[in-house]
Amino acid sequence: MYVHCSICPDMTTNFTSKLWTLYANWLYTRWEKTYLWDLVEPYRRPRSFKPLVSIYISAFYTGVIGSAITEQLYKEKYWEDHPGEAVPLMQPKFYWGPWRVLRQDLSRPSE
Repeated sequence: MYVHCSICPDMTTNFTSKLWTLYANWLYTRWEKTYLWDLVEPYRRPRSFKPLVSIYISAFYTGVIGSAITEQLYKEKYWEDHPGEAVPLMQPKFYWGPWRVLRQDLSRPSE
């Protein structure tokens, strides 16, 4: 139900047309912004690999330090059980395939 004013009889028509105009402008600018953003997006600067590389480097060195500590503990335990003997190579922890080390004397022959 519309209330008509005697001073401005066309007030409701102007108001609704103004609202529809504002809504249409908002929709158009929203679409325009989306379209422009889609055009600009491929030219955006790529994300940095620095955090990923630093995580990989820290994980690698954590593994190196952990294996060194494990091997040292293995040697100390072996020396406690077999004092004065040469420590054999430690078996790999996470490799269950065949492994063999050929020990050769690579020292220079005495002259």
